[in-house]
Amino acid sequence: MTLCPTDRTTPRRRFQRPHSPPGRKHRFGIAGADLSASISVFLIALPLSLGIALATGAPLQAGLVAAAVGGIVAGRFGGAPLQVSGPAAGLTVVTAELIQRYGWRTTCAITVLAGLTQLGLAALRVARSALAVSPAIVHGMLAGIGVTIALAQLHIMLGGNPQSSAVDNVQGLPAQLADLHPTALTISALTVAVLLLWPRLPGRAGRFLRVIPAALAAVAAATAVAAIGGLGVPRVDLPSWSSHALPGLPEGPVLGILAGVLTITLVTSVQSLLSAVAVDKLVAKRADRGHGVPRSHLDRELAGQGAANIVSGALGGLPVAGVAVRSVANVSAGAMSRHSTMLHGLWIVLAALFLVPVLDLIPLPALAALVMVVGIQMVSITHIRSVTRHREVLVYAVTLSGVVVVGILEGVALGIAVATAVAMHRLAKTRITLEEVGGRQLVRARGQLTFLAVPRLSRALHQVPRGSHVVVELDGSFMDHAAYETLHDWQASHVGHGGTVEITGPSGARITDPTAESHTCCRPWTPWRNHHCGEHPADETRRTTGHQLASGIGKFQRNTAPLVRDELARLAREGQRPSQLFLTCADSRLVTSMITSSGPGDLFTVRNVGNLVPLPGEESGDDSVAAAIEYAVEVLRVQSITVCGHSGCGAMQALLNSRPDAPQTPLRRWLRHGLPSLERMASRRHAWARISGRLPADAVEQLCLTNVVQQLEHLRTYEAVARRLADGTLTLHGMYFHVGEAQAYLLKEPDELHRYDDVFDRVPPTVDRDPTTADHIALTLDRTTLDHATLDRTTVDRTPPTIDHIRPTIEDTPSTVDDNPPTPDRIPSALDHIPTSEVPSPHAADPTPSAVPPEPVEARAS
Repeated sequence: MTLCPTDRTTPRRRFQRPHSPPGRKHRFGIAGADLSASISVFLIALPLSLGIALATGAPLQAGLVAAAVGGIVAGRFGGAPLQVSGPAAGLTVVTAELIQRYGWRTTCAITVLAGLTQLGLAALRVARSALAVSPAIVHGMLAGIGVTIALAQLHIMLGGNPQSSAVDNVQGLPAQLADLHPTALTISALTVAVLLLWPRLPGRAGRFLRVIPAALAAVAAATAVAAIGGLGVPRVDLPSWSSHALPGLPEGPVLGILAGVLTITLVTSVQSLLSAVAVDKLVAKRADRGHGVPRSHLDRELAGQGAANIVSGALGGLPVAGVAVRSVANVSAGAMSRHSTMLHGLWIVLAALFLVPVLDLIPLPALAALVMVVGIQMVSITHIRSVTRHREVLVYAVTLSGVVVVGILEGVALGIAVATAVAMHRLAKTRITLEEVGGRQLVRARGQLTFLAVPRLSRALHQVPRGSHVVVELDGSFMDHAAYETLHDWQASHVGHGGTVEITGPSGARITDPTAESHTCCRPWTPWRNHHCGEHPADETRRTTGHQLASGIGKFQRNTAPLVRDELARLAREGQRPSQLFLTCADSRLVTSMITSSGPGDLFTVRNVGNLVPLPGEESGDDSVAAAIEYAVEVLRVQSITVCGHSGCGAMQALLNSRPDAPQTPLRRWLRHGLPSLERMASRRHAWARISGRLPADAVEQLCLTNVVQQLEHLRTYEAVARRLADGTLTLHGMYFHVGEAQAYLLKEPDELHRYDDVFDRVPPTVDRDPTTADHIALTLDRTTLDHATLDRTTVDRTPPTIDHIRPTIEDTPSTVDDNPPTPDRIPSALDHIPTSEVPSPHAADPTPSAVPPEPVEARAS
């Protein structure tokens, strides 16, 4: 790609740099995925909003108001872009109790006060504190609310009216069964049947029909049957909006109103925040890995919920919270931004204004059946299995029972009390045993070692015979200072009387004394303990390379070898079968196994000065790189080859600072294989390399990036590589590692003609990836010893030239370029003094430059 020279006699014009991002277009764009997702969510939210309003005893229009406000206000100002807010089933019991006790207008005022409380909590940044509540309590609370909802709606399905509490509904159920209303029961049964069978429709027609949400299909079927059959059942009655009830001043006891505000604040906040966290997990599991969707900001989400509750209460709507069912539908439909949530709120507004005649046809038993099924689904079998696995069934059962029998606040308080008691019991429960196994004294401590367990620990330790070999097995995750002092003092005494003590974990792995290692600052990521993290040892003997390596090898034998011995033994039996060839620089700061999260047998690694790949026939007696490539491709049958450059490469600096009168040392003879990279960078027929949407910082970084692309071109000239590439059994990848940032960048894949755009995209942190695949190289932990090689710093000039020596001056703003294009007189002097015979030609000649510059390539930033 080239820039056309400008006529000096014409007015100066601004040119766009190659790969520069296009100018911003100030327009409001909505992705097609957001539009389709909003329609799917709207079709689910419409019947649910009416059903929840019916279950609370509020005006049916209040459900539509809450759904619209939750979509527009919470969707716009919330911190979870893909979470859908609206009237939630978890608030049904609370709202119904408030309406019965204080009336609808006061309930709306309580909703406004709860929203103001949420805004205050968001300003205090306490959103994450809600996540400290035990999941067993949250699941128990939701299950209790679900049971209460199901019991109340069951009466409406049978043709009666629900009572004020779950206990009263259970007591009144026999009388309701004795006085059945067949019409209401038929409509309810039809609704439940469609809800359960709709997701299981078979065949191609079933796949087509399942696009319609089950809730909408069930309510539509019940409405059609009731209308066609002329059944006499109570139906939805939406009054005129002119008579819609708005909030009034709170009337009632102050303590009761404050309790209502606290209850709505607690339930809406906890449910919304937990739902936001769950939405993040769902987005991460999508096929696109949630690319472009930011993670939830919980404090902002809490503020958005508060604003939505203020507006909803002021407009006469139900309390608003994040809703799991609609949020899951939004994520599953492929929504990409908050536009889908806001559009769903807009569709609710349009339906409330223009579809009133259609909504008035919906039978109330159908809505009751819909809400009852939702309530039953809130008692999740998955949650029960989870709390059972974590031994928190008691907390779950107490919370559920408390919510059903007493109330939400009381049930949650009982759950917190039981969870605290269970935690204290587990903390204090420690089992300590002493037995003789294989001639050794084995002391087992199962549980947490706190001061409460010190008497039992001391008693067991003093029963150990003097001079014996003792193994102390600690099966717990915590040891306080009192227990540590007891164990440490006994260990010193026992060793002083001729005994031996070995302290292990539950798997038998030895636990060393934390004071034994003097340099532990890098222990989280590597077993190479001789690295001093920037500190220089004072003892001159520690500077001796042989002693330092011997010390490191000894620590490997003690700490790492027992962990990898089985794996290395397997590799010794089966031979090496690496998945890829990794060709990188010999720089000692480039830790291959660490930045690729690889272990023994994963990579076939070739390291040389400058990560160079000599062209075939240019080795001049050194065939080591070519031999490694042939062996990896033909014998080991690797699936990919990765060429990895890095920041601050001394070889690239030496190449830029080469002088024609310098002696021909081995280093200079080797660096001639990098001259095509220098020529590519200076050529006007190639675009500037870009790194994650920006231009390189200086000429050294420019050459480091260009060198990776050029060496990939050299790889394609090898016969074995070209043959495997043609068969589709081998792939090539470019990588750049910025040492100072600890950040990896991957080269954009080439087009069909194997041409690169020279764009390096940032690799984000990922989970559940295969660390041995070059396409998804992740920065994670090192599992092996490190291979270090250094470049003789005396042969390299460490003063990097500026980018002015290579291309025209790069301005701060990447979207503009100097009016004066590059000319031959501005090409670096390093190329001017290199004889033509010494410059290897690339495998393909550059095309003849055109008089008209090609269109700039759009930047592809990570």
